[in-house]
Amino acid sequence: MSAEELERYESEMELELYREYRDLVHLFTYIVHTDRRLYLANAVDVKVHTNDQGDVYFDVTLVDAWVWDMYGQARFVKQARVLTFKDVNVEELNKPDMEIS
Repeated sequence: MSAEELERYESEMELELYREYRDLVHLFTYIVHTDRRLYLANAVDVKVHTNDQGDVYFDVTLVDAWVWDMYGQARFVKQARVLTFKDVNVEELNKPDMEIS
């Protein structure tokens, strides 16, 4: 496989992943950004810890989640745990009010 074919393949996979994200985002409550991945989840718990050297790290547990990962075997996971020394950003997604007719 040439470098150009590989680049085209990766671009197509990323576009497919974006389309999946766009179609699913409304089903989730939170979007979580870490240094390595983007997650959609319905429950998020972030705990801040300090190791013996005084370094701060984050222990993030996600429940009912979707993972932005082109090469992962499963994008939907029941539970995921992320440990990172980098920043974690958790945003609650806006849910439009339901209209009852």
